[in-house]
Amino acid sequence: MTDPAAWLLSPADRGNPATRIDAADVPGEPDRSWTTGNRVLAHIDGASYFEALHRVVEETGPGDLVWFTDWMGDGNLRLTGEPGSEVVEVLGRALARGVDVRGLVWRSHTDQAGFFAPANRHLGEQLGRRGAEVSLDMRVRPGGSHHQKFVVVRHADDPARDVAFVGGIDLARNRRDDQHHAGDPQARRLTKEYGAHAPWHDVQLELRGPVVRDVETTFRERWEDPAPLTLAPWRRVADALRRVETNPSALPPQAAAPPPAGDSTVQLLRTYPHLGPGRGYDFAPEGERSVARGYSRAIARARELVYIEDQFFWSHDTEHNLPGRRRSSTNEPHGNDVVAALEQQLEAEPGLRVVIVVPRHPDQDGINRQAQLLARHRALERLVRVAPGRVAAYCLENAAGTPVYVHAKICIVDDTWATTGSDNFNRRSWTHDSELTAAVLDPVHARTLRMRLAAEHLGRLAPDEGVGPDGADVGELDRVADCKTADGMVEQFSLAATHLDDWYAAGRVGERPPGQLRRLPRAEPPAALRPLARLLLATVHDPDGRPAHLRATESY
Repeated sequence: MTDPAAWLLSPADRGNPATRIDAADVPGEPDRSWTTGNRVLAHIDGASYFEALHRVVEETGPGDLVWFTDWMGDGNLRLTGEPGSEVVEVLGRALARGVDVRGLVWRSHTDQAGFFAPANRHLGEQLGRRGAEVSLDMRVRPGGSHHQKFVVVRHADDPARDVAFVGGIDLARNRRDDQHHAGDPQARRLTKEYGAHAPWHDVQLELRGPVVRDVETTFRERWEDPAPLTLAPWRRVADALRRVETNPSALPPQAAAPPPAGDSTVQLLRTYPHLGPGRGYDFAPEGERSVARGYSRAIARARELVYIEDQFFWSHDTEHNLPGRRRSSTNEPHGNDVVAALEQQLEAEPGLRVVIVVPRHPDQDGINRQAQLLARHRALERLVRVAPGRVAAYCLENAAGTPVYVHAKICIVDDTWATTGSDNFNRRSWTHDSELTAAVLDPVHARTLRMRLAAEHLGRLAPDEGVGPDGADVGELDRVADCKTADGMVEQFSLAATHLDDWYAAGRVGERPPGQLRRLPRAEPPAALRPLARLLLATVHDPDGRPAHLRATESY
């Protein structure tokens, strides 16, 4: 039996004594930092998640709660693709039924900076006119964001129906794609390589059981933080002119945790930055970096396979790991460098393999693209140098040959510990922005998730088959039986990518080989652009949100 204490963080390990998330449910009992008895279902790609969310919200009634956070939101997003399933309409109907609807949406920077402040503001205004409370939350570091993406639904009369959705999918356009990756009909333009309707790959978990209360507590801590939603005078004036509510009302008392619903142990991992002198979250005065700490602990136990899907897989530091440089004796990665945990474990375990799936092209152009390419190139080159032949990086494309934008944020270690959340493998996500990730300790869930993803990427899905009780198509898992072991999956991914790459190299003669996998091309900025790319990476794309006294250390 898997020992949770060996894989998961204790309350002390979380490093944030101010949080309520680890508090005992019953006074007098010891604090705990994970819950048992949970049911976990993975929704692969946005169409599956949005359909489930639509169904759950439509079934709410008087006295129920629907609370959400978002990095980016579009009120006109159709959850099922049908008229009337728009986010604003679905939540508006819930409000009319007497449901308590509240949201915490990152306010975003000005639209001139390439962000989406108007869309987020309009979502709040539209819901506000219907009676919901949506706070535009700018309690972040300069250049930072609230990146959490979750929804929690609690039922006044039947806590067994309580549910939370946690992962990487915003309530926004572009996300409602499926296994075929033809893209969301409600598109938002990415870079030219992804076309008019960018194919989009993502993952969101559906959680039932006691962990739902922990997700709710995460919402409550942010909502009840007494700090002003923004410190900028111009935003305060604009809010007053628009009559935007800036003083969130009190929340109702929190109900007890829902009853057990399954067999999974779940721990919530979070990132909150240190906001700087004179500022700080009351629930995390020095910030929280349990995402970084949780990954460090789990990766240090890896023996066979670490499987990663990530939007940004980045590294900064290359010097501290060069030959002859003194290394840390701890299992924590260097504080400036999230790749070190993998690097160290690859050196320690000669049988360990790492498989990484990322987007082929960054989502930005110009020098910003070069900064992202530099960060990714450094990370992958270091791992390959340490473990040649044991590290493989892939990208995805759909049947038409259009690249798939990989927005998923998952990590599976030895079919035992699996995370799905909002954080990426970079310093920003591990120290600087707010993040929420669910770490599931359950071999059945971990293997099922890995094999379901393998079935999609290898082109072996059959959409007409039924869905089993674990959320995976039983036939799908049978068709990837050759991926059940780590060796099998590594081999099948390599073969599929080789066949597709060779087909392109031969001039695309004959039938296209099945699957989505291509080997990730080597790409780094031209030498002349690297100094500027390095500067942008350190200051804009991947800043450090730790307290000053930790920045020169190897500690989170």
